[in-house]
Amino acid sequence: MFYNKSKKEVLQTLNSNEKLGLTTKESTERLAKNGKNILESSEKKSMIKAFFNQFKDFMIYILIIAAIISGFLGEITDAAIIILVILLNAVIGVIQEAKAEHSLEALKQLSTPKALVKRDGTLSEISSEDIVIGDIVILDAGRYVPCDIRLLEDVNLKIDESALTGESEPVTKDSSLALDNENVPLGDRRNMAFMSTLVTYGRGVGIATSTGMNTEIGHIAEMIKENTDSTTPLQKKLAELGKFLGFAAIGICILIFIIGLFQKRPFLEIFMTSISLAVAAIPEGLPAIVTIVLALGVTKMSKENAIVKKLPAVETLGSVNIICSDKTGTLTQNKMTVTKFYCNEIYDTADKLDINDTVSKLLLEGNILCNDATFTDDTKTGDPTEIALLEIGYKYNIIKDELSILHPRVEEIPFDSDRKLMTTVNKYNDVYYSFTKGAIDNLLKICNKVLIKNTEVDLTDNLKETILNKATSMSSDALRVLGLAFKKIKSSNMTISTLESDLIFIGMVGMIDPPRTEVKDSINTATLAGIKTIMITGDHKDTAFAIGKDLGIADSINEAISGSELDKISDSELNKNIDNYRIFARVSPEHKVKIVKAFKSNGNIVSMTGDGVNDAPSLKAADIGVAMGITGTDVSKGAADIILLDDNFSTIVEAVKKGRSIFKNIKKSIIFLISCNLGEIVTILISILFNLPTPLRPIHLLWVNLITDSLPALSLGIDEEETDIMNEPPRNPNDSLFTGSITNLILNGILIGLLSISAFILGGAIHSNEIAYSLQHFDISGVILGFNHLNNTGNIYYPQTMAFIVLSVSQLVHSLNLRSDKKSIFQVGIFSNKYLILSIILGIVIQDIVTMVPFLASIFKVINLTSKDWLLVITLSITPLILNEIVKIFKRNKKRMR
Repeated sequence: MFYNKSKKEVLQTLNSNEKLGLTTKESTERLAKNGKNILESSEKKSMIKAFFNQFKDFMIYILIIAAIISGFLGEITDAAIIILVILLNAVIGVIQEAKAEHSLEALKQLSTPKALVKRDGTLSEISSEDIVIGDIVILDAGRYVPCDIRLLEDVNLKIDESALTGESEPVTKDSSLALDNENVPLGDRRNMAFMSTLVTYGRGVGIATSTGMNTEIGHIAEMIKENTDSTTPLQKKLAELGKFLGFAAIGICILIFIIGLFQKRPFLEIFMTSISLAVAAIPEGLPAIVTIVLALGVTKMSKENAIVKKLPAVETLGSVNIICSDKTGTLTQNKMTVTKFYCNEIYDTADKLDINDTVSKLLLEGNILCNDATFTDDTKTGDPTEIALLEIGYKYNIIKDELSILHPRVEEIPFDSDRKLMTTVNKYNDVYYSFTKGAIDNLLKICNKVLIKNTEVDLTDNLKETILNKATSMSSDALRVLGLAFKKIKSSNMTISTLESDLIFIGMVGMIDPPRTEVKDSINTATLAGIKTIMITGDHKDTAFAIGKDLGIADSINEAISGSELDKISDSELNKNIDNYRIFARVSPEHKVKIVKAFKSNGNIVSMTGDGVNDAPSLKAADIGVAMGITGTDVSKGAADIILLDDNFSTIVEAVKKGRSIFKNIKKSIIFLISCNLGEIVTILISILFNLPTPLRPIHLLWVNLITDSLPALSLGIDEEETDIMNEPPRNPNDSLFTGSITNLILNGILIGLLSISAFILGGAIHSNEIAYSLQHFDISGVILGFNHLNNTGNIYYPQTMAFIVLSVSQLVHSLNLRSDKKSIFQVGIFSNKYLILSIILGIVIQDIVTMVPFLASIFKVINLTSKDWLLVITLSITPLILNEIVKIFKRNKKRMR
């Protein structure tokens, strides 16, 4: 730590000479010893390795086994379809992963390509990669700092550190500052300059103290390199579901073998039946459907100015209940703005300034002339505070370029941190006006009069107290206060002591980096949706609280905590008390990661928004990292999961809405597929338990799972948003995918199974007198006898065709039930999801084609049905819709009674 050492100590420690710098020989030796001044990259994963990593999923293992078994049984088409789904899923995963990890590359690009150093007693411009510890580095306006530096000299030096520390204003540096404390926050180390920050004003000289990965930005790069578990909740739930279904499939196979042994069935028949059940237990199209639904969600999000880099981030954002937001540039506009003024004994907002009043106009003119910044519609350069003064003048049509021609500057005394004042002398006709602006306390000490209603009045103790009270009022609102005074002089050749004495106080302005106009409403919307907004900033605690209070983030200063206070709290204590804080001020990058992890430790799903280099580690540590697309650095964009194209906090709330809707739709798709598969299992299990022939062949089940069910599942995945979705609390990340839906899933699965086996039995009854007779007398032995007759005559295809079509069509119709668990399909709107209706129609048409085209019928071993058969099939198939509509009526009535 060099910030708490004197200049002499630093030079001695690093064995360098302030006037001569290092010799070429010394710099070469140090470069060989410590390495280049660059940021290391993490080892890149090869495309082949990334591809094979996509197969590390239990459900994928089961699908591969199913494909192998299908091929072994000669069902080459079934095997090919399963393999195609697996490969498609892997390719999509690799493409998304390839775009995800570029943060370290962006960090490298932030390093300044050239740097000015002293070598062998002369100034040399070298590559920043060749800077070594001990180099004497020259800084000037517009130049990036090439490494971490302990300042030795400074002349009005200001450095923009917002990307590193979150500080909204450039930091005034002071090389002579003595810092004895060993735990000074990064933003308060004013005798230091840090790698990749920007010099905005003045010049300086310093000695390189750290290079490459040992710099502050290097520490950030190291944190980004750390491997963290980035698995999202949906991925975890699907992995759990895959394992459950896999074990269920194995269990079903074992169960069937045991039952088959007791029934003394042929081995091949038992084997075929068990495979059928295993296929029925696994929704083969689920991984691809979820991936496609997420991809479609990404397209929706992009239309709302939110670019999603990782598909699973869509659903994770919908379950977020904590948004940790950087203040500068995210909640605020990232520009200083004059909001209040005081002159002529008037204290009001800046928009109430009377430009026709002489004193008010002089207040604006003086602040514009005593100013080194530039401002046009296209460009703004200089200190943000001075830019704010030019901008308020611009609003009142007082343009600096025009004013400077009318009243040219003839003399100036630059600002310095000791005086905290700046003075310029401008020509006004036959006299000169000396304008002095700066800190109100320092300014009042050199004033003896006040300009009130164009009259010079003595600055009495009462007037001074009034002015100070107004300044205090501005400060309490976290405004930065600048006062302005002047005097008329006959000659411009005067000393500082003469120019800055016996002045006439004109007035003062208060400015702040104001909140974005739309942010407050967005925060209110988030609050109603059960989402807590947390402000994290590098600004001082009082400034942060003032902004937070205005936005409705916090009500009490007790809800704010500073970085130095965080250092005194253990991780366990912070985890315990984290919910008591809404504002974190004066924090470092390490603090941000600590805060995010503390919220996550309590089971929260955390989103972190930011735009600076300093935000990158916390963006990566959060469940969802959201970077700003306009003001965001490449580093923050590289580390984030989602990028906002408009830098608008409201877009985050809209993204949450989209995320919730997308997850809900994915859940609809999953519930639909699992309930349909359960129906298939019930159908086959009943046939086994009653020793009936297998009603569905493996190819029937694969066809239904991969083709017929897939289109409705996809259509449910793009269902319309529910109007009241933001009135619901965030989804509990610990909840199962089936929370609140398990009863509906099981009952509908059983219903579909019963309808399918009924179609099988009724189809057999139509072609077998034994079955018809046994049905009349409820004799199961007669039914079995009848089916044996069908087996012998080859007419088993007929009842299997009936079961196949009822299974398929009843599942298609059942998709309508999933659109809402309480609202009638008529309330939701039958045609409001046109894709679903088309899917159902197309599914029915495809089933008809399979039975009518001889070539396909021979593959599926089905026969064409008569119009009477179709009437029976339709009657059975629409039963799930009718029964669910009746159940929903009772649900709505129960809700009304409550």
